[in-house]
Amino acid sequence: MYVLRKILLALIAVALSTAAFAQVTTAAKETGKAVSETAKQAGDETKAAFESQPNKSADKAKAKAHKSNAKHHAHAAKDATKEAVVGK
Repeated sequence: MYVLRKILLALIAVALSTAAFAQVTTAAKETGKAVSETAKQAGDETKAAFESQPNKSADKAKAKAHKSNAKHHAHAAKDATKEAVVGK
């Protein structure tokens, strides 16, 4: 009887740790994506500062898109971290 209980507790512990690891992995991926988009935004803004008018507006638009993507990924990372810590 006790052996069965120990096996069940071990299975529950493995299941919970796997779920937590999946959430941490998601948070790390989203954080990496947010950082990448922020770097792309900075690159496009810098590029736009040195270009002529037609290319300048295109690069500013790209920078805006990267900023939006970075904000989305940062929000997703925050939610994943919160879910990993609190759990739902």
